[in-house]
Amino acid sequence: MLNKKQINEKLFDLLEAGVTPFHVVAHVQEQLEKEGFTKLCMKKDWELSNGGKYFINYNQSTLFAFTVGKNVKADSMIRMAAAHTDHPCLHIKPAPEVNGSGYAQVNVEVYGGPIINTWLDRPLSIAGKIAVKSDDVFKPDVRIYKSEKALMTIPNLAIHMNREVNKGVELNKQTDLLPILGMVKEELEDKDFLMNFLAKELKVAKEDILDYELFVYNTEKPMYIGLEDELISSPRLDDLTSVQALVSGLLDGNCEDAINLIALFNHEEIGSKTKQGADSMLLNHILERMQIALGRNEMERAVGIYNGMLLSVDVAHALHPNKPGKMDITNKPVLNKGFCIKEACRQSYATDAEAIGIVCQICKKNDIPYQKFVNRSDEPGGGTLGSLASSMTPIKTVDIGVPMLAMHSAKECMGAEDQHALYKVVTCFFS
Repeated sequence: MLNKKQINEKLFDLLEAGVTPFHVVAHVQEQLEKEGFTKLCMKKDWELSNGGKYFINYNQSTLFAFTVGKNVKADSMIRMAAAHTDHPCLHIKPAPEVNGSGYAQVNVEVYGGPIINTWLDRPLSIAGKIAVKSDDVFKPDVRIYKSEKALMTIPNLAIHMNREVNKGVELNKQTDLLPILGMVKEELEDKDFLMNFLAKELKVAKEDILDYELFVYNTEKPMYIGLEDELISSPRLDDLTSVQALVSGLLDGNCEDAINLIALFNHEEIGSKTKQGADSMLLNHILERMQIALGRNEMERAVGIYNGMLLSVDVAHALHPNKPGKMDITNKPVLNKGFCIKEACRQSYATDAEAIGIVCQICKKNDIPYQKFVNRSDEPGGGTLGSLASSMTPIKTVDIGVPMLAMHSAKECMGAEDQHALYKVVTCFFS
């Protein structure tokens, strides 16, 4: 099992690489291939066997990986854990160029629910997926792109021009969030400066760029902070902490009597109701295909799914020292005291006593620190993919995740100890 330093190093690698869901999936795929996992295709038959290790890259932004224990039988347990690959950010619109009085700016829209003002005055760049003209109209040449250079910023208005700024200012999502990409000059075309840049980066003609899914990302690196490096500050902690814990847990889990599976879904931040989201039939299709390939009959497949359990792994809120009144009056998780088990009677977190009891027993048996999180009764809070996935695949489900501060900020904060606790519980679950 990895130690705290090793698991945090793996997290830092993913935080730097995973600037979009496409880059998250590519980085995870690289880890799996190094460990001997075989890639499967949804458009082809699968050949599976006991002791095998497999993964599916779906639409380059959602990934499933699973191992089949050497002693797996028709009624063996299917242990699953899910997280998401996306994060709140800004998305670049079509016809993106805006000439703002000589400033080259980019037309963007808000993706998910970010804390918008935290994106101001940051070094920003561009990454995502670009479809390029090909010889086969049904198979465009799809490129995964990331600019390593900080290309843009969204400047605040000086306090001298807005004396009330420290009293709180609502930002207009259309007019106040246009990033500056540069200055319009004679050699920088007024209408197509971004498309010309992308064409040059991809070494294609501008006219050959058909469409794109491009995002603005924060280029700042993950770092330790605190007197004894006890905190981690980074973009994209939500939910790449969970993604890396699941990947490492799957690789290190050693149960030979079960099927272990991780599902890394896209689009959780916008509701999950897409073809590659958790609120779809995709997980069921994967489970069905997997069991058919293992020779299960219809009844065995039904029994196999219900004889399973799902960990929904997403971040939780930690007690904010400046706003303690925002936390529940008796459940107050803090950083570096272990991962959180998340509960909500309205089932925004998919939990029940039996599933929680299983996780608690795993933790007690393996000396893993954990805490409980619930929202204040007058603050309903958010939800996760757990309830959505378990409504489509009705099995025991429990929501867990690392506690953190500044959730959905352009730069979030967590305890340096908690990633190891999350990794350990996932690994033990898979063992």
